Amino acid sequence: RLDEMPPGRQPIETRVVSVERLPEVIDALGRHLVKGGQAYWVCPLVEESEASDLAAAEERARLLQLRFGDEVGVVHGRMKGPEKDAVMAAFQKGKVAVLVATTVIEVGVDVPNATLMIVEGADRFGLAQLHQLRGRVGRGEGRSVCLLLRGAALSETARARLALMRETNDGFRIAEEDLRLRGAGEILGTKQSGEAQFRLASPEQIQDLAQAATDDARLLVDRDGGLQGPRGQAARVLLYLMERDAAVELLRSG
Repeated sequence: RLDEMPPGRQPIETRVVSVERLPEVIDALGRHLVKGGQAYWVCPLVEESEASDLAAAEERARLLQLRFGDEVGVVHGRMKGPEKDAVMAAFQKGKVAVLVATTVIEVGVDVPNATLMIVEGADRFGLAQLHQLRGRVGRGEGRSVCLLLRGAALSETARARLALMRETNDGFRIAEEDLRLRGAGEILGTKQSGEAQFRLASPEQIQDLAQAATDDARLLVDRDGGLQGPRGQAARVLLYLMERDAAVELLRSG
């Protein structure tokens, strides 16, 4: 488990802001640009439709361009590769100061000078997406800020998600809470959320036992690396039953 920031990096400060304060957010963006900074502005998920996401991104870009002109660029999933690459290259070179985007920027974007992330409609995003988006900033030595714009009415789940994002930058903790809030879904099926239909144990129970099982396994390997004793033989049988018997060959090789 990684519990430290990379050398030279600072924790990202996350704030949750009501969408009613949008004019103040745009003013703050303006001050950020005057100082030479760059920023991402991620548009909300209107519904499960690429067309609606596209419309939201283009409308937000148009409104920001009224204030900041050519400093604003836009990328979305419907753009052709060369067109999108050109906008991204302009952003990386500093020719574009504000990149308005859909979630196409979740991964693979590295612009150290971009130290401000604004996520509009953050209450509509899941924890994993919010964490990925926030990770686009904080990639240089400068202090980075992530502003999560929320709607007026929040569900309890959305409120819990945003509170956690404000509280921690720990991806492991966020993943654990995401599992608790969404449910594990089906490991071998198609459902990606909801309660898993385990017969013997829940993910929460397994999590409580995981550290004890890990400690016991390490002790067994330290005392009986070849798994030759009674407990070692029992462990072999379990490995075969769980189709993890390749571990036996690794133990034999040292």
